[in-house]
Amino acid sequence: MEVSVRLKIKSLYNGLSTKEQNIADYILENPISVAHNSISYLSDELNVADSTLFQFAKKLGYSGFKEFKMAILIEENNFSTTSIHEKIEIDDNELTMAQKVFDSNIKTLTNTKKILGLDDLKKAAEIISNSNLLYFFGVGGSGILAEDAYHKFLRSPAHVRHSTDYHIQLMEASLLTPQDCAICISHTGKSKETIRIAEIVKEAGAKVIVITSHASSPLAKIGDVVFISISEEIEFHSEALSSRISQLSILDSLYVILMFMNKEKSKEALSKVRRTIWDVKH
Repeated sequence: MEVSVRLKIKSLYNGLSTKEQNIADYILENPISVAHNSISYLSDELNVADSTLFQFAKKLGYSGFKEFKMAILIEENNFSTTSIHEKIEIDDNELTMAQKVFDSNIKTLTNTKKILGLDDLKKAAEIISNSNLLYFFGVGGSGILAEDAYHKFLRSPAHVRHSTDYHIQLMEASLLTPQDCAICISHTGKSKETIRIAEIVKEAGAKVIVITSHASSPLAKIGDVVFISISEEIEFHSEALSSRISQLSILDSLYVILMFMNKEKSKEALSKVRRTIWDVKH
């Protein structure tokens, strides 16, 4: 299946130069304008040379800017049709509503899977594996994901920490060392609380792994490794709800990779946890 322009841009975003990121931001925010205007008009809008836009299109795998514009136009037309089709109608029955929610979540997972990068997964797993302490940070809905990840990674060889209290999170962040790392989760990547935590973590010299749905967000710019979750939304279906499916899958993937990187220690940790839980349940 052909990867969309949006997904291509998001998958490459963190490796782009500042000028290229500005172009990417403009395209993501103004796809219709890009599709319907000349390269000269757009270069004036962005204050870049025509050749810069041409090279940007080539970097995404297109033969030139004309083919790039056509891809955006087709994508936007398909997106409009899909949105109308998937929108939950007032006369939909309960089963139809549920099926549309499932379809949306499936699409979210499929799109996020497309932009996962091997290098990012390897780097993140190595950072976690080599860290003395692994902290999970998030507030609001993202805090629930952080807690779920903490619960999961307790079964791994990693030494994990998590708190639901924001003030304690701030204090924990300030105590990190260059031998530690933090996973910061925020759907928008604009949460002032999470951004501040990430800044404190960086100031302490620790590594930051970011999970967000917005590649151009302030939080994403702080991360040593950034994973982008793609949201596919329908009416009355919150973005945070849709994105959490893909974010959970990213965290599950890191957990599984870490466990396989440290098989013997993983077996030992998992065995201890299982014995303890068994004693309580039986």
